[in-house]
Amino acid sequence: MPDISHTPTRSWLFTPAIRPERFIKAVESAADISIIDLEDSVAPNDKAQARKIAMQFLSSRPNSSLKIALRINGMNTHAGIEDLHMLLECRFFPDYIILPKTESAAHLQIVDSLIMMAGSDTRLIGIIESVVGLNAVESIADATPRLCGLMFGAADMAADIGATPAWEPLALARARIVAACAMKGLLAIDAPFFDIGDFSGLKEETLQALSFGFSAKSAIHPAQISVINAAFTPTTAEINHARAVLTENAKGVGIVSGMMIDAAVARQARRLLARAGIFS
Repeated sequence: MPDISHTPTRSWLFTPAIRPERFIKAVESAADISIIDLEDSVAPNDKAQARKIAMQFLSSRPNSSLKIALRINGMNTHAGIEDLHMLLECRFFPDYIILPKTESAAHLQIVDSLIMMAGSDTRLIGIIESVVGLNAVESIADATPRLCGLMFGAADMAADIGATPAWEPLALARARIVAACAMKGLLAIDAPFFDIGDFSGLKEETLQALSFGFSAKSAIHPAQISVINAAFTPTTAEINHARAVLTENAKGVGIVSGMMIDAAVARQARRLLARAGIFS
């Protein structure tokens, strides 16, 4: 299984599996990961058809270097079992399987066992979007080596606790997810910004996600990708500052731009330069 847990990503773009005419736009967008969605964006009566469309796309991927994720339905639903059966029967696996409503390590371990028997190196992403899942987030993060990240589901989490889906009421949930991911070296992927016409709001929320420790953000429209990618891509000034920090830190405790430099600041600088090596 390839070790991609530490491979940086910035943007994960959802596309409804029932809308194949949008797949090429998603593929041609600058999104780091294109997600074919079988869950929330597909009506119950369309699940079977969406499943067939997704399988056809996976069996004839236009670009083998493109990273594709498939969000299946929840493990506690008939549709989710059918999704897994389809994958195991046809054996055309995406790079990632995204498991919604992940509420225990067992949810991921069941999928892991099935994928392992099929001989696939597909990685797993769990979505934390309920109080039950949040309460178990640390054990979920430690569920299986196949897990490479956790995604936050803000809308469902807000509904679960009776809060508005704004940043402040969900700050604690986000912080717990980021901390659990940091503990296990997983990708931390923030929820989508749902107002597709508000690019100013998208930029503000994406920068908040970055400041919270998220390594990427999901999106629901190709037009959101450039804003997300820009926020998660270090600027030239940030890169130069990080280099100066490491140069000064090599001499011991020092000062850069009026700020005291210690080991913690140097760690942040190394993390930024690691991202810059991928995206800049």
